[in-house]
Amino acid sequence: MLYLANPSTPQAREEMSQGVIGCIVTPAQGNRLPGGSLWCADNGCGPGKSGQPGAGYPGDERYLGMLHDWLAEEGADPCDPDQSGCLFAVAPDVVGDAEATLDRADTSKMLGWIRYAGYPVALVAQNGLEYLPVPWDDFDVLFLGGLAECAPCAYVRPFSDREKVKRCPGCHRRLLEWKLGAAARALVAEAKARGKRVHMGRVNSLRRLRYAAAIGCDSADGTYLTRAPDRYLPVIIGWQREVNHNTQAALFDLIAGPA
Repeated sequence: MLYLANPSTPQAREEMSQGVIGCIVTPAQGNRLPGGSLWCADNGCGPGKSGQPGAGYPGDERYLGMLHDWLAEEGADPCDPDQSGCLFAVAPDVVGDAEATLDRADTSKMLGWIRYAGYPVALVAQNGLEYLPVPWDDFDVLFLGGLAECAPCAYVRPFSDREKVKRCPGCHRRLLEWKLGAAARALVAEAKARGKRVHMGRVNSLRRLRYAAAIGCDSADGTYLTRAPDRYLPVIIGWQREVNHNTQAALFDLIAGPA
């Protein structure tokens, strides 16, 4: 399991350059890519400073240009993908809506364009993907996203719900993040059976990182480091070490259920 974080401080960039943790870069980030790091390119379609999803995505053309720039900054031979430390680049998605995400991928052809740019491409799994045909041959990494939902009622909590209502307005069941439910676990199992790698987004606790590892994820990212980079850098390094050396704890969290 590899944890990817924002390269916001010299200490974080040094740990990334040494391969201790990984790096995640986004269009709005503005930080340089640490040399020699394992890294991924996110698309900015998630929550931004405005609080609305998608505000950080620069558009297909500019995003592809940034992908070319990041590969050039890395300095790897573009004709030899094995030299690159890039794990994947995330295709644009629609938060909480798998059907709209697949429509966006189909109409923009971004899955193919990102591969053409020299990247392994990640498809973001959103709420409802379990009911749709998954274009497995068109991507390399399954990225677990999604919003909290009540599966029996097909209710997805709107991203704009700032109060983060915890129960379904219809049946009053407790809402569960889609990526932590049975549907996501089944998709992870199929992805692994097909030889795909799996990444989980928004992982900001040791228990959730253990859970991600227990269901078969290869990597995860979160914003925990951005809260106090110098203070929390040793914490996330400790999380990663704990998960990679304590499989019993990961199995316990899978049985007990995600946080």
